[in-house]
Amino acid sequence: MSTQSEAVLALFEETGAYLRGHFRLTSGLHSPEYLQCAKVLQYPGYAQQIGFDLAEALRRQGLAEAVNLVVSPAMGGLIIGHEVARALGVRFQFTERDAAGRMALRRGFVVEPGERAIIIEDVVTTGGSTREVRELLESQGVVVLSAGSIIDRSSGTADVGVPRTALATLNVVTYPPDDCPLCAQGIPVVKPGSRAVPVQP
Repeated sequence: MSTQSEAVLALFEETGAYLRGHFRLTSGLHSPEYLQCAKVLQYPGYAQQIGFDLAEALRRQGLAEAVNLVVSPAMGGLIIGHEVARALGVRFQFTERDAAGRMALRRGFVVEPGERAIIIEDVVTTGGSTREVRELLESQGVVVLSAGSIIDRSSGTADVGVPRTALATLNVVTYPPDDCPLCAQGIPVVKPGSRAVPVQP
């Protein structure tokens, strides 16, 4: 694990954001570990530093060239996306789900064909939200250059359709809800994130 990864995870431990138990992730999968980024990002100094570090990581990998715009899915990506945009000196927008559950730009946000964007999330597990944002932006003619996150829970395997980077990459165990040993042990499952996930029968 790199020094930068260790420093980021130390912040999660320090702020009580690295949780252990039985959690239902936004993807619907179950896991014995959960990283609650909001508990770290509630401290503006930490948020600013993490945003700067992520912007620098994107620059080092050549993924932040000629970017006009940072876009994040609400809610989890809002703070870190804004801080990355600040570090890159570009504007920030976010997507929300419409009544049909599809990602949409609302609140008067407008993008122009040919703009070059980076998508920023707090945590990537399957990459589903990033892919949805990418598809939305590309449908409006935006060129999506890359994606980034504070934490990559997929051990680097999540495919979002563009190059991406993360400050810390973890290999966290996940289970399908119908084959979860934590459920089999009768341990209550918790959904700690911001987005509702249907309870599995």
